[in-house]
Amino acid sequence: MRTTYTIQFVAFTAALAAGLILAGCGTPGAPQPPSLKLPVPVTDLAASRAGNQVTLHWTMPKKSTDKLLLKGNVPVYVCRSTCGAASGTCGANGGNCTMAGTATSTNPGLSFAPGAEGEFTETLPAALAAGAPRPLSYFVELKNHNGRSAGVSNAAVVLAGEAPAPVADLTAEVRKAGVVLRWAPLQAAQESTAVRLYRKLLNPPATKPPEGLLTPQPEPVEQNLLVDSCAPDGGKRGCRALDSSIRFGQDYEYRAQRVARVTMDGKTLELAGELSVPVRVEAQDIFPTAVPTGLAAVATTGENGAGNAPQFAIDLSWQPVTDPDLAGYAVYRREGDGGWQRISPVEPLVPPAFHDAQVQPGHSYRYAVSALSQGGHESARSAETEEPVPNP
Repeated sequence: MRTTYTIQFVAFTAALAAGLILAGCGTPGAPQPPSLKLPVPVTDLAASRAGNQVTLHWTMPKKSTDKLLLKGNVPVYVCRSTCGAASGTCGANGGNCTMAGTATSTNPGLSFAPGAEGEFTETLPAALAAGAPRPLSYFVELKNHNGRSAGVSNAAVVLAGEAPAPVADLTAEVRKAGVVLRWAPLQAAQESTAVRLYRKLLNPPATKPPEGLLTPQPEPVEQNLLVDSCAPDGGKRGCRALDSSIRFGQDYEYRAQRVARVTMDGKTLELAGELSVPVRVEAQDIFPTAVPTGLAAVATTGENGAGNAPQFAIDLSWQPVTDPDLAGYAVYRREGDGGWQRISPVEPLVPPAFHDAQVQPGHSYRYAVSALSQGGHESARSAETEEPVPNP
């Protein structure tokens, strides 16, 4: 009876093993834990301050930490810390980060779609908008719908403290050399603060120009110029700067802000004031080129007349004008106190010289030269010169 029991137990064990083998064939492996759908932390957070307004920009991730595509808007929590560090107890997870804006620890009031460009702006509390400059770090934290996150973003640092005074009375005037910008100065003790001028092109080309070796590079839509200190405006009480990189035929908008630069921990940070009211200019080329100088006239005699009669002429030459928008020259002549007449062709002369063969022996002629710009504007006439034609 004991032997029979042993045989039955062995048979049952073999059958159970065979069943397990058959059940495992072609089936998935061990079950995986469900995805927590945690958004990948932001890594490109950037912050800027203008006056008492702080603006953040970042790119929303498209996938979770499990490399699965995110679906629907993702809640975004924004906080700030005066620690100034990018990790440790200064982060949102460290407990020393104060929620920014009107957000709460449970309701961010902010969400963006995966892959979208995120933006957040807040007005600094009075305590952070006053006092000496000090680092202020911002972080964003993305959470799933269960309130869990994979960590905070990189730190974006601005300076807390009292911002420089705004730029007042900004004006812009188009001159031949560029756009002259003027603004009201501060008190002498404060005027060492730098000023950043922002320029925006208002009428960029609708299509990209064809590429080529001689094709000029397209003008950037936005540029800025940093003026380290107040340059006196020709003895007047004011500050002045020249933007010589404009292109005639374009429309521009300018704004300005004062910038205090502070070095902390070996890094230079900027504390910027409010942006000024914008001013606009139409950079139309209404300016003539420089007046030609050095005009000289020399009477000459040749043997090309009828019957080998002398052929008289007057050769003119002058110093070339070096303006980059020079199109050429026009030559004027008069006799005695008569009126000036243009004797050069309709098209501007390219070389700084002219041969006047329409002269008469025994007459004296006065000459003057003007320069013409690419826009068709003519300069004043040069100082005149007089040359007599000898009698044969």
